Amino acid sequence: MKEEKVVSDFAREAVPKEFRRSWFSMFSVLIAVGVDLSSVILGAELAKGMSLNQAILSVCTGSFLLAILCSICAIVGASTNLSTSMITKYVFGKYGAKAFSIIIGISLLGWFGVQVGFFAENAHTVLKDSFQFNVDVRILSLIGGLLMMTTAIIGYRAIEKLSVWSVPLLLGLMLITLYLTLEDHSFAVKVPNPGAFTFGSAISLVISIFIVGATISPDISRWAKSKKDAVISTFFGIFIGNSFMIIISILMSKAMGTDDMMKIFITLGWAIPGILVLTLAQWTTNTTNLYSSSLGFSLIFTKVSKEVLTLILGLIATSLAVFGIYDKFISFLNILGIFVAPIGGIYVSEYFFVKTEFTRYSNHLEAKTVVKRSIFAWVIGMLVTYLTTAQPTGLGLFSITTISPLDGFLAGFIIQTALGKFFSQKRNATSKYQSMRS
Repeated sequence: MKEEKVVSDFAREAVPKEFRRSWFSMFSVLIAVGVDLSSVILGAELAKGMSLNQAILSVCTGSFLLAILCSICAIVGASTNLSTSMITKYVFGKYGAKAFSIIIGISLLGWFGVQVGFFAENAHTVLKDSFQFNVDVRILSLIGGLLMMTTAIIGYRAIEKLSVWSVPLLLGLMLITLYLTLEDHSFAVKVPNPGAFTFGSAISLVISIFIVGATISPDISRWAKSKKDAVISTFFGIFIGNSFMIIISILMSKAMGTDDMMKIFITLGWAIPGILVLTLAQWTTNTTNLYSSSLGFSLIFTKVSKEVLTLILGLIATSLAVFGIYDKFISFLNILGIFVAPIGGIYVSEYFFVKTEFTRYSNHLEAKTVVKRSIFAWVIGMLVTYLTTAQPTGLGLFSITTISPLDGFLAGFIIQTALGKFFSQKRNATSKYQSMRS
């Protein structure tokens, strides 16, 4: 019976106390999420445009700020033990939560397809250049997609096990590769392009790489035994995970004079370890995309089990990658990011300052059909994100923090807090007036 409950993954309910995890479980998962090839690309770009010291300092600063933001969102998940979609059910109401679930579900499903395609392209390069195997990218997309689906279908327990054994191996391989690189190469390969990145813009890029992921932090932190476990695992998991691969990429790019990580592995004669790093890095990150997507769609398709739903969604996303449609998704996904960005700020405000809807949850009351003030805060947050996002996705009329998703997050937070306090005072005044009359 206990095993059956674990398999259900608690997509539409709070994680029961007896199934909650210690900080190390979530710490391993979050490090694994941060170690991916998009971090490698960012590190290589920073290496080309900044001095070594400035690049590393910007990564550490950006990751530190990002870790704080994610930890704040994670506290909400640990306190309620609900997924992000279930949290929005109380914050926005039943209909508002369905809108969010569709948006985040499609967004993460699209990113799953993008990452599978990215994996296939890099695997194709390594196999062709090192082993003269010219495997069709579509076949590699199919293999990669099916592989990454398996852990997401089983749920958190499979993601946890994958992360616990793969992260030490992955980090170890990268450190050995760095050692071999620095043993025969110096950093004085190429003078950085002056002015390519300011310190502030570099920090912005480091935060941007995972800012929307902060919103869905509760999908992992809901498994925490306590808020302390959630904060420890999230802060250090995000800080280390987001920093490690970017800094390794910076160091190796500076030494080797190339931004192609797979070519670095091939040059070192480490083609097989390169394939292993590629597979594990994308697998551990991408499986959480499909996992969170299925949690979102679980709120829509309530009659379908999460396992079956994940299988169907995984096959759809893999098909997108196989047929190369993932290239056309990127602009669409950037637009969806405008919708997602304010959500975290809104539920953080509701939990820490407004508290009205979370009180309903604590008292075991049904969620409202619609919470109008939250919907309004969402609309304003989306508008701010759109206005601060660079063209062609947005208008780029102004900037608050230089990170448009963070601008939306803060706008949602501020509007939600202001409206929540206003209506709370109004209710208190009305109640006081009625009690005086009676």
